[in-house]
Amino acid sequence: MARPVIIAVDGRSGAGKTTVAVELAALLRRHRAVSLFHLEDIYPGWDGLAGGVERYIDSVLQPLHQGLPATWTAWDWEAKHDGASRTTAVAPVVIVEGVGSSHGRAADFLDAIVWVDAPSDARKMRALERDGETYAPFWDSWAAQEDRLLGNTGGTDAAAVASATADIVVDGSNGVANAPAPVLDALTQLPAMEHVLGPELARRRGLEFSAVRIEGLPPVEELFHTLYGQSRNAVWLDSSIARIDANEEPASVETIGAALDGPGPVGKDPAAARSRFSIMADDLGRFGQLARHENDVTTVTAGQLTTRIRGPFFNWLDSVWGRKAVRAPQHYPGDFTLGWLGYLGYELKAETGGTAAHTTDSLPDAMLLFAGRAVVLDHHDDCLYVLTLTGPHQPGAVAEAASFLASVREAVRTTHAASHPATPTAPANLPASSIHSGAPVFTARDGEHRYKDMIAAAQAQIYEGNSYEVCLTTTLESALPQRLDSWTTYQALRKRNPAPFAAFLRLGRLSICSTSPERFLRIDADGLMRAEPIKGTRRRDSDPAADAALKQDLLTSLKDRAENVMIVDLLRNDLSRFALPNSLTVPRLCAIESYATVHQMVSTIEAQLAPGNSRAQAVAAAFPAGSMTGAPKISTMAILDDLEAGPRGIYSGAIGYFSLNAATDLSVVIRTLVLQDTDDGGTHLSLGIGGAITADSEDDAEWDEIQAKAHGVLSTLGSNFPH
Repeated sequence: MARPVIIAVDGRSGAGKTTVAVELAALLRRHRAVSLFHLEDIYPGWDGLAGGVERYIDSVLQPLHQGLPATWTAWDWEAKHDGASRTTAVAPVVIVEGVGSSHGRAADFLDAIVWVDAPSDARKMRALERDGETYAPFWDSWAAQEDRLLGNTGGTDAAAVASATADIVVDGSNGVANAPAPVLDALTQLPAMEHVLGPELARRRGLEFSAVRIEGLPPVEELFHTLYGQSRNAVWLDSSIARIDANEEPASVETIGAALDGPGPVGKDPAAARSRFSIMADDLGRFGQLARHENDVTTVTAGQLTTRIRGPFFNWLDSVWGRKAVRAPQHYPGDFTLGWLGYLGYELKAETGGTAAHTTDSLPDAMLLFAGRAVVLDHHDDCLYVLTLTGPHQPGAVAEAASFLASVREAVRTTHAASHPATPTAPANLPASSIHSGAPVFTARDGEHRYKDMIAAAQAQIYEGNSYEVCLTTTLESALPQRLDSWTTYQALRKRNPAPFAAFLRLGRLSICSTSPERFLRIDADGLMRAEPIKGTRRRDSDPAADAALKQDLLTSLKDRAENVMIVDLLRNDLSRFALPNSLTVPRLCAIESYATVHQMVSTIEAQLAPGNSRAQAVAAAFPAGSMTGAPKISTMAILDDLEAGPRGIYSGAIGYFSLNAATDLSVVIRTLVLQDTDDGGTHLSLGIGGAITADSEDDAEWDEIQAKAHGVLSTLGSNFPH
């Protein structure tokens, strides 16, 4: 017989691993034969934990791993000696359960490890309730054996050490009665299990999507705060240029070129069309999950389960996204049909042709939350949609969806009733007093002298033929001794610098306040790919004549046009790798879009994804955005690794969603403030800035450009550019 898939359910006594193993076996038996082995049948007595684990590895695991029946000697607990010979049959799936089932050499024979954890007091109580006085005299000595087996030397948390190697960790603090079904769902995410869990994988995708329309948009900031103000993890993909408040016109966005985005508020205004929809969501509810990728492991937390999927991020993304898992009703015009929302950091370039030259110890390379319910605002039709998931295998999901719909209706009603149209929703600037005694003081990773030296070094690489364009960046940082409220900060930023790809992400102690005007990549449900790189920036001026002159200067700049065209050519190459032949077009080239603080030069590249190609790999092929690397991409990223003194982190990455209808829409992380709450009660702030360096670049002009790009965020905080 072929080698079975072997799953270990491990954990200390009383954690609930037997319940998890037995119920998991019952669920798996719906579609295949399953063998279940309990280590307690082989331990040689109350002092035989370590010896029993060795017997189990040699007489049970090794033969089963080879596809052979396992014949082993059972322990007679009443007679206190070895008993009868028994056989564990080979089956497509074998579950081994007990303390030490994944210990030491055992891990070499296992396909998946489930660790069940619980506090020691709860474990002792459960063990004694189950086995009564039989176990009571031996609890302390058995617990000591567990400590020795798991490597606890007095200061180390043995359970934490062992669970760190597990694929799935179950928090059994409040029991494990509801854990087996989620464990089965989690197993379907492990690459080693895909080939044997096909029916369960199909069941996981059998979801039903609902979109209920509610007329009228309340004040959007109040709505987000009402619905998600208490959520630890929440995302607002905020087309803030569409609507700041009821009394204010959106920022002027002027473009040259054809309309692109289908239905939108202004037919000849691509930027306004990009701003039709905003999305609000968190990771609560039965479908909610939080994924973070670091050190080549994607860790997914959902309820009482933590699942670790080892391997590249884009491989994991391909396993959870890219197939049309739901169908949207005809009355719903949006592309987002629930799914994953969050950020991809720049250092993921190590998976896409770059190298891991820098690491970000304090930031995951990517964080995404899965929203099984959300609110989508339609700024064009002045309404919102309440999105929910249900499914035939999700008892209670219908009631949960109805409850969420009711809560949104109530939030809309109360925010409408409480709104006062004459009052702005956020201040134009964040007063220094709302932060602490003074505005944040930023330092530059690279001062003016070093940044200009980096420009010269980049130009030397260009002269030597190693690059055509080097998108050089640096970082501004500030350490505040007290907390800076990220929500108040974001409200001020969106007021000061509205943008079509603004976003607010609160992910535990990390917050991201983005006012990005740039789309990285969109792939719609039908496979149309679109990139809209920005290259070329001028500051805005309060004097209309001076502002018009700045705009005209950008429009006629040969240098900026050359930068833009080079990135267009790079992205044409990126998209062509997964596109239908002859589908590549450039509907707009070097158009000008004007925002609250800057004029930008923007182009558009489109292509049709070829049938059968992986959408996640298409995203990977274009990542990171060429407008943030330069051209050619691979060699230029290597140049940047040598020139830049530290990691870019979230800056230069992407923010957006990966939807259950296989659509994605991602912005480039620019004009973005990153806030991290620190252990000492303060907040660390970082702001990435940069610009494209070509052979014609002038270092004074480049230094002025990065100051212009930082101005929108710094001026909102009341801060100055460091010198």
